[in-house]
Amino acid sequence: MISSIVKNKVCILLFSLFLGLFSCSDKLDFDQADDFKVTPSLASSIIFIEVPEFFFNAPFSSTSYANDFAFEAFNEDLFSRRVLSGIITYEIENTTSKPLTITFEFIDETGMVPLDKEEFVIAPGATFKRESVYGPGGKSLDIIVNTANIRLTAENRGDDTSVNLPDSKIVLKSKAEFKVELKK
Repeated sequence: MISSIVKNKVCILLFSLFLGLFSCSDKLDFDQADDFKVTPSLASSIIFIEVPEFFFNAPFSSTSYANDFAFEAFNEDLFSRRVLSGIITYEIENTTSKPLTITFEFIDETGMVPLDKEEFVIAPGATFKRESVYGPGGKSLDIIVNTANIRLTAENRGDDTSVNLPDSKIVLKSKAEFKVELKK
């Protein structure tokens, strides 16, 4: 009985050796990690702002709201050298009694030159959504990587009286989703 167990083990060992010697295998290529490309999508909010209707009732100016926001996230070296494409989504909700023109400008580091401009004309009580594509098939990525400030302007296209709608305001949300190459 012991001899048959030993015989079986020897046969299994010889068979394993035979398979190991004559099996097909490729040489290991440790350089294939250099060919590995990872392109994750990075998403982030850009601006969320609410402006109550009483800001739009100023009779002395047609521009009821204007503000510049420092925004240098796009021109950080880690992002700007690796960005491949992206989408910026704008959502506007106007619960005021006024037609409004909303302008969203990407400004360079001098603060003088608008690199890009998105303009929205929105009726009272309306909700609006738009996507802008950057990269292949869209606007230039140079706009994004050279942005240092974002200028937001809301212009009253109506009068300076209120209808007193409950919680009337303009809400602007913008978000970005960009694909970046991790390894260059």
